[in-house]
Amino acid sequence: MADNRMKYVIDSNMQFPLVELYLEAGESAYIQRGSMVYHSPGIKLSTTLNSKGSGLGKLVGAMARSVTSGESMFLTQVSSTSDSGKLALAPNTPGQVMALELGSEQYRLNDGVFLALDGSAQYTMQRQSVGRAVFGGQGGFFIMTTEGQGTLLVNSFGSIKEIDLSNDEITIDNAHVVAWSTSLDYDIRLENGFMQSIGTGEGVVNTFRGTGKILVQSLNVESFANVLSSYIATGN
Repeated sequence: MADNRMKYVIDSNMQFPLVELYLEAGESAYIQRGSMVYHSPGIKLSTTLNSKGSGLGKLVGAMARSVTSGESMFLTQVSSTSDSGKLALAPNTPGQVMALELGSEQYRLNDGVFLALDGSAQYTMQRQSVGRAVFGGQGGFFIMTTEGQGTLLVNSFGSIKEIDLSNDEITIDNAHVVAWSTSLDYDIRLENGFMQSIGTGEGVVNTFRGTGKILVQSLNVESFANVLSSYIATGN
């Protein structure tokens, strides 16, 4: 691993792994809110607005991002005052954690898959077309897109499979998509029109074209929520 990349260990002995981050003095990272499990004395956690800029403009930007995309107004920033800082993370859904090295390859992320990003990299919220926003249900009118060089940790619901496209095309259920290369063109739509989608149970899909990588998760959180809903009492 290059010296400027985040140092981490994903515990392969656990079915649902913890991730330990190792930070030297002055290094920092951004993590998913509520993901911290434990940390060493040299680690400091702070809240920062989820926006660029400063002052009132930064506050307005964070509020707008929250309203338009459903994303939190705040991020958790981790910094270390020790050369042996350690922090453990746990995803908010049971599944696999995977590291993506940013640089020549950048990614777009679906909602809920972001776990951590080192301080030398960043992400922006890129506007989607109206059609993608209406059908996608992932990020609304904006989609999280990485920039810079560093390490990105993503988590899935279930296991992750990598699909490599080489000047090709593939259609994937949108709820199973974790992340994909920014080099890929994508289109979000109903699989077979409204009535056919109801009949087959296959709803919104994402068709990718070009050359790049796609990460898919083996489980569907929307389907799982529907299964659980029949066991949850509602009303008085």
